[in-house]
Amino acid sequence: MIRRRSAVPADESRTPKPVIGLAVGRGTGPEVADVFERVLGALTAGHPHGVTIERSPRLYHSYVSLRAERDVARIRALTAEDADHYERFCRTRAEQGTEAVFRTAINAQSLYLVRQRLRAVKVDLLTDAGRSLLLVRDQAQGFYTGENRHTPGEVTRTMSFSREITEAVVSHALRRARREWPDGRLDRIVMAYKFHLLDGALDAWVADLADRLGIRIDLFQPDTVNRNLLTHGLPDRTLIVAGNEWADIMHVMLLDRFGSDRQENRCTENVCLDPGLSGLVEYQTVHGSADDLAGRDLVNPVATIRAAALVAERHAGRPGAVRATERALRLLDERGVRTPDLGGRYSTTAVVDALLDCLDMPGADGTPKDAALVGGS
Repeated sequence: MIRRRSAVPADESRTPKPVIGLAVGRGTGPEVADVFERVLGALTAGHPHGVTIERSPRLYHSYVSLRAERDVARIRALTAEDADHYERFCRTRAEQGTEAVFRTAINAQSLYLVRQRLRAVKVDLLTDAGRSLLLVRDQAQGFYTGENRHTPGEVTRTMSFSREITEAVVSHALRRARREWPDGRLDRIVMAYKFHLLDGALDAWVADLADRLGIRIDLFQPDTVNRNLLTHGLPDRTLIVAGNEWADIMHVMLLDRFGSDRQENRCTENVCLDPGLSGLVEYQTVHGSADDLAGRDLVNPVATIRAAALVAERHAGRPGAVRATERALRLLDERGVRTPDLGGRYSTTAVVDALLDCLDMPGADGTPKDAALVGGS
């Protein structure tokens, strides 16, 4: 059972746990949010207290909906309003004990303002044939962050890098690597940043941090990382810490290189490093708002389904949710139950209906309740 609220409650002490935040953007956001709620509800049906979803009361803009304003001053104002509201929503949820928020796609400019303020990093573990790559994207500083100043015919964007944030990002990346690879083996740590533009400051900070931690960190220009990737590949258990300028573009290429599924089927997590956020994790689909599909029941739900499974398993007390969901997704793929973007002929609703029909959550011992359903896989 999911209890849904549209505003932050006055008395959180009466709210059953766990509580999951939900932030919805325009375009296909409302449809994606409905998928998330349905799948999370099914995955957590066995939770003794149910799950409460706290939905942000604001419908945030997509880039397309902002462009419809056709006025730069108005776009700037709405961008700032969305960023301020979403930041407050995340801070309020964290203060009241929420561990996770699911957010549909919103305008990138508003989003990166929030990521800067909350010191967010995006984390994605890519695996292929026994190899694994942990990608940690620094979203808290750099050229994607900052403020714009407008003068006639010109936009000036001001941003910054700092030693404190750099060390926080690298430290979190190392903690996450230890969590993903608990035996302690880490073959290589690579940082991909445009450090040549920073007067030697960033590489000095990284060298000092590496010395203090007693580890080797290879700091490269993005083009060098690309050349090494093409020429040598990457050793197993590589940790890449990267500025968004490279990682945003290369994420989809790394997914392809590691055979880790299409971008449209992928979800990722953003971890807030600001001390006041207590490590709040924001889950999102990798795909955007797809405004051209809004209201047509055609958006690919796979990434949202996977996000719901991660939230259920990590934050809603449902071990086995990810495995059960992946098993159901494999069955749908074998049966050709796909949306048109994947070459299928099924609607969003039909795909979700089919998934829920064959979803088999594990029992208390972690094994499927219906072993026949998995077809021996």
